Amino acid sequence: MSTIRKYRLILFGFGFSYLGNWVNLVALNLLVWHLTESPAAMASIFIVGPIARIITSFFAGSIIDRSNKQKLMIYSDIVRGILILLLPFTSSIWLIYCVLFLSNIVSSFFGPSSTYYISKYIPDEDKQSFNAILGMFSSGSFLIGPALAGFIIAISSVSVAIWFNALTFFVCAFSIFKLPAVEDHQNMHRQRITWQMLKEDYGVVYSFTKKEGAFAKVFLYFQGALMIAFALDSQEATFIKQNLQASDGLYGVIVSIAGIGAIIGGAMAARYAKKFSTRQYIVYGLLLTMICYTLFYSSPNVTLAIISFIALGICMSFCNAGYSTFYQLSVPTAIMGRFGSVSTMVINVLQIGFTLALGLLAEWFSLQMVCIVFGAVAIFISLILYVFMHSKSAYEGLKEEIV
Repeated sequence: MSTIRKYRLILFGFGFSYLGNWVNLVALNLLVWHLTESPAAMASIFIVGPIARIITSFFAGSIIDRSNKQKLMIYSDIVRGILILLLPFTSSIWLIYCVLFLSNIVSSFFGPSSTYYISKYIPDEDKQSFNAILGMFSSGSFLIGPALAGFIIAISSVSVAIWFNALTFFVCAFSIFKLPAVEDHQNMHRQRITWQMLKEDYGVVYSFTKKEGAFAKVFLYFQGALMIAFALDSQEATFIKQNLQASDGLYGVIVSIAGIGAIIGGAMAARYAKKFSTRQYIVYGLLLTMICYTLFYSSPNVTLAIISFIALGICMSFCNAGYSTFYQLSVPTAIMGRFGSVSTMVINVLQIGFTLALGLLAEWFSLQMVCIVFGAVAIFISLILYVFMHSKSAYEGLKEEIV
């Protein structure tokens, strides 16, 4: 694809980093298991990250918007690489948690900074196809990463797999270093973060969402439906094992098939990026994604579950590409760090709330019934978004490139 050739450096850097993250996930799980053999310790790995991101979100945006985002990404990757290098040398589970906590704090600065850079570096006409391809790289890493981790561990050790992840951060940092500067103002002066500054920054974000009511509604509807979907993801393995009676091997095949669907969807979304509007990618992609989730949890057998998963991967690729483009076109780059941090905090809280509610209800009632009800609610929210984005207020309130 011409888009891949045109933006190969940034796609390679981010894509290689995605690959390393999946390798590290497998290696980290094994490292913690061999150290503790505790299911609770394993589960805690997935709690440390959201807690760190929620805490950091209170002040990260204020720092990001007052810093050079390209340098911030480079420093973030270097620090994360160093932290990951230290993991194999830790002999205490609490030290591992501390390293993971610090690593996720640093990641909180990388995410909004990378969104800013993409918004400035990629022209508006290329954003949708670029986001689709970046999503395809992410899905490809999801498929290749665990297999690569298994291969590295088989011929060497868990430590080498973790060090490979550290290497990917350093490579990504070098790729970002080679990219051109895109900052509007290069002579940024550092300011001490104070409570008054944070209060003013939150006021800026609030004023933006209040002024851009159409954007705020799309954001809330989309994220509300998506957080329900992420809550459903938490019960995916349980449903496949408990309701569909699938073996461990078959479970792995089903998950891999979803990744294949996402790669196909990413290629298709990039191919048709200039034929369909961002609005169409969002409303049809989200609605079909939620329908696929509901069909999956309604599946009476493995065959229908696999078909639903393939369709889910394809539809979500369109959905994610459309929303990423919508976000990059709608949020002013001057406040992108602050808005990104605040939205991350809201999203993490929603995700934790929906996940806990679904898990609790699944204990009281049938897992399949609860998941179907949650899926139906997500479909309803998607329909509200569909109606709104076809309304007069959306056409008047959103940018022309979106509608």
